[in-house]
Amino acid sequence: MTQKNYQQLSQSERHAIALGLQQKQSLSAIARALGRSKSTISRECQRNAGGKGYNSKFAQQRSDKRRCFARPQLKLGRDGPLFKIVRDYLRQRWSPQQIAGQLKKLHPDNKRKQVSHESIYTCIYAQPRGELKKELVSCLRM
Repeated sequence: MTQKNYQQLSQSERHAIALGLQQKQSLSAIARALGRSKSTISRECQRNAGGKGYNSKFAQQRSDKRRCFARPQLKLGRDGPLFKIVRDYLRQRWSPQQIAGQLKKLHPDNKRKQVSHESIYTCIYAQPRGELKKELVSCLRM
């Protein structure tokens, strides 16, 4: 069974992988038991096998460490306060460049309350669907 939306492996899944490997189960059998793709299990084993083989505790520690350095969530997430501010400026017919400049002026020392015009365009074209997308695109000056 393959999933359409990727989800990180849990600690219990990593433990099940370690047990399966100790019992000499194939990667396919482990994948079936977990409801995961064989390639997911294979990548996990390659990524986290140490000198003594796959260790679930070591694999979880490495995963946690990688997640600390992962890319942060988008500043303009649909439910965030910055999204609402940008949307209000767009409704007033401000351009993304003007909005980015205004936010930089209003919050010169707070990068969390600033956003680039490229991020605003991404927010308009890539993130929303349906009516919200139509509304945001219609707010752009042509």
